[in-house]
This record gives sequence, C-alpha cells and structure tokens, in this order.
Amino acid sequence: MAGELESCKPLSGLLSGLAQDAFYGHPGITEELLRSQLYPDVPIEEFRPFQAKMRGILKSIASADMDFNQLEAFLTAQTKKQGGITSDQAAVISKFWKSHKTKIRESLMNQSRWDSGLRGLSWRVDGKSQSRHSAEIHTPVAIMELEIGKSGQPQGKGRCQQGPWKFEIGDWKNSNALWRNREHKDN
Repeated sequence: MAGELESCKPLSGLLSGLAQDAFYGHPGITEELLRSQLYPDVPIEEFRPFQAKMRGILKSIASADMDFNQLEAFLTAQTKKQGGITSDQAAVISKFWKSHKTKIRESLMNQSRWDSGLRGLSWRVDGKSQSRHSAEIHTPVAIMELEIGKSGQPQGKGRCQQGPWKFEIGDWKNSNALWRNREHKDN
C-alpha cells in the first residue's frame, strides 16, 4: 500500500485538491472524496496521516511564499527527515508549486486583503414600551443596523461578513451634544 502513496499522478491530484480546499475556497473537496478518487485501495488509516503531511507541506510552502531556491532547500530537508517524503514526492511537489505558485499567492493576497464595505443599512424609530424610569416610556429610540462585508461576495450565512452592527440612540440631548462636540473638535 505504501507504494501507492508514492505514485506521482495521484499525488499531483491530491495537491490540487488540497489547494482547491485550502486556498481557492472550494469546500466540497473532502478527505473521503480525495481518497476515493485518488487512492481507493489505500485504507483511511494510512491516507489520513499522508494527507495531513501533504497539507502541512503545501501550507508551509505557501505561507512562506517560497521561491524556487527556498523550495529546493525545504524539500531536501523534508526528504532527509525521519518520516518525511521521498525524492519522487519532492519532485511532484516542486513541479506542482512551480505551476501553481502565482495563483495560490494571488488567492492568499485576496483572502488577506481588508476591503470591506457597507453591504446594507436599515433604520427605524421605535417608541420605548418599557423602562426603569417611567419618564422614559414612550420616548423615541432610533435603531440603525449596518451590515459590513467584503465587496464582490454574495450575502448569506458563512460568508466573510461582519454584522449586522446594531446601534440604538435614545437620548437625543446627549447624542446631539456629542455630535456638536465632535464637529467643534474637527474645526
């Protein structure tokens, strides 16, 4: 079974699948899918540590944004390490990185960029129906909700968005005084 894990073609496919999952945001790439498509005869107990090792190597290479000299030194160290990789595996990883480095780097840059913007705004004015102090009942309260997220991404659960941020403004005198104070400081 260990010979199957050293084969070049399935390893290249595994690296592509791991890159799709880790860097390109395709969540449908599961461990079971990779194993059944690329290493169907390898038991899951052998595949899991192999996949984890390849994922770790790929993430190390990508996070360091290794150039080809650094990559060569890193892979050589991995081949000499106890429980490391074979020289054939190192060659496949090297070839994979050479052809995918630019795309992976761009994807990581896009994921790390902070380009959030206002996605939505809603507001309303309510009347307080309960309060600790009876004088505050039936006073107006402005409620404003802001939704902030990355531009170009659809809204919905699980997306890289923040919010909604909810603001309640109830004491008009204090908020107006605060607003005037800010305007005065800016001048």
